[in-house]
This record gives sequence, C-alpha cells and structure tokens, in this order.
Amino acid sequence: MYFAALLARTHDGWQASDTELDDVETLSDLADLARDASVDEDTVVLFIEQEDAWFGVLRIEGEEDPRIFVSDAAAAARSSYGEILTTELLGGDEDPADELDALDLDGTEDGEPDREDGEGESFEGESVPAGPVGDRAVLADLGLSESDLLALGSEALPEITEALGAGEILETVR
Repeated sequence: MYFAALLARTHDGWQASDTELDDVETLSDLADLARDASVDEDTVVLFIEQEDAWFGVLRIEGEEDPRIFVSDAAAAARSSYGEILTTELLGGDEDPADELDALDLDGTEDGEPDREDGEGESFEGESVPAGPVGDRAVLADLGLSESDLLALGSEALPEITEALGAGEILETVR
C-alpha cells in the first residue's frame, strides 16, 4: 500500500494535499504532478511511502531538475513507483514505463525479486544497494539535516513534515 502527499510552499506556509499516483508511469509524470501543485514556481516536495518498506522524497524548484532521495533502494526497486525513482538515481533504462506492464501498481509484482549475494536487488544487471540513495541534503535547507533524514525509518513522513513545520497540515489530508 502506498501513501503519497504533496507539500507546496506558499507565501503563507505550506499547503498539503494527498495525491493519486494512478496515472504516473515515469519520473517526468512525477515531476509534472509536483509542478502542477506549485504556487509561483516555489518549492514542492512529493513524498511516497510504501508501508513498512521504504520512502522517497522528490523535490521540485520551478523548472529545475528534480532532487530525489530514497530510504532503501533495494526495497524501492521491488516497487513500481520506487523503481521510477531508483532508475533515475542508479541509471539504467531511460524509460522505466516500458517495464511497468509487468508490474502491479499496488506495490506487488509478479514473481520473486532476484538476489545477488545478498547485497540487494538485481537492477539492470547490477546489484541495487540495500540502503539510502540519492540527495541526502534534499531537505537540509528546509529544516531536516542529512543525518536526521538518514536516521528515519520507513514511517518517516510524520517526522519529515514536523521538521518542515507542516505536520498539522499534512494530518488534515492523511
């Protein structure tokens, strides 16, 4: 089960909304979803959380490239939405949407994931690291340091939004 939420920074603080990922197949789709929530091209943070497995943060600032962090690349690579993020972070297939036909977008996939020497998931012929990948400073200037981000567990969204000063706002959509 996934939970996804958008936090858009405004002049008055943060606006929160839950979001549906049904039509998302690529990183561009995720970025467009975030940009659509932007107020005056200000900061938008998209959170994706898969229950007890991993979380991801995608940050958009206007038309800049997205900044991405994933808490556990190996767990995320087994997930349809996580695969979109890990593909961007670890390289690989330029269009992960080509592989989405084999995935169920409820967080489960057909078959068992491949393992290589217990290091992590097999991804594009390489081993996916079990652990965090991406921009560890993605939220540092917003109040959550790299070390605090790395210390979070899979149920991180409440702690992240509290650090950003948007905890109560997010609870209204959760």
